Amino acid sequence: MKYFDKINNQLIFIKKKSTPMFWDKHWENFDISNEIKKGSRDQFISRITKRYITPSTTKKILEGGCGMGQFVYSLEINGYNAYGIDYAKKTIKKINESMPSLKISFGNVQNTQFPDNFFHGYWSLGVIEHFFEGYDNIISEMSRIIKPKGYLFITFPYMSPIRKIKSRFGLYTIFSRKKFQKNDFYQFALDYKKVQRDIEKKGFSLVKKMPFDGIKGLKDEITIIKPLLQKIYDSQNIFIRILKITISALFSPLTSHSILLVFKKND
Repeated sequence: MKYFDKINNQLIFIKKKSTPMFWDKHWENFDISNEIKKGSRDQFISRITKRYITPSTTKKILEGGCGMGQFVYSLEINGYNAYGIDYAKKTIKKINESMPSLKISFGNVQNTQFPDNFFHGYWSLGVIEHFFEGYDNIISEMSRIIKPKGYLFITFPYMSPIRKIKSRFGLYTIFSRKKFQKNDFYQFALDYKKVQRDIEKKGFSLVKKMPFDGIKGLKDEITIIKPLLQKIYDSQNIFIRILKITISALFSPLTSHSILLVFKKND
C-alpha cells in the first residue's frame, strides 16, 4: 500500500517495518555463500565505481547497509579494498562464517566506527529510504568518513515522473499522520531534488544522476499490466532477461523505481 505525503512530496510504503530482525528473517533461507559469489556477475556497481575511482588495493570503499555482501565481494574482486557494514546481526554472522576474508562487520550507518576521512568511496544501495525519522544522521556520517575528493554513490526509490503524474491526479491515498502507525512503515519514495540539496549541504557536489529499474516502476505503478510484467521481471530465461533490460531502458526516463546519485566530496 502506498500513500502520498503532500507536505514532503514523497510516497510512504506500508508493509512491515524495516528492522534488523526483518532483514535477518528475509535472508535466513538464502545460501549466503552462493549469494555472495553472485557478486562476480555484477556489472552495475563495478562499472559505475570504475568511472570515478581507479581500481587499487589502496582505494578503500565501504558499502553501508551491505545485506548479504555480494557487492562488497564484487568491489573486492574488481581490485578495491572493500568494506561492508550492516545491522542484521545473524546475517553478518553467516557471512563471516562463510567468507571470513571479506571485511564485513556489524555496524550502524548512522554512527560507524571508522576514522574521519577514511574512505575513497561509499556505496549506499537502498538504505536511506527505510528511516522514518529521516536520513540526516546517515549523510552526516557519510560526510565524516569520506575523504575530500572522495565519492558517494547513493540509490533510493524516488518520485519518478509517473509517480508525480499520479500524485497530481489524486491517484494515491493521501497520507494522514493521525491514522499512521510507525510499525507499519517500510520505506519512502523520496524527492531526489531534496535529497540532493541535503547532501550538498554536507559538503558534496552532484556529478551524476541516473534513474534505473524502469520495468519495476512500470509494473508497480500501472497495476493492470503488473501480472505480465511480474513474470518478465522474475524470469531467469536469457531471452526474457534481454527483454526485461530492453523494456527497463525504454521506460526508465518515465517509470524508474529508483535513482542513482553520484556526489564528489568537496576539498
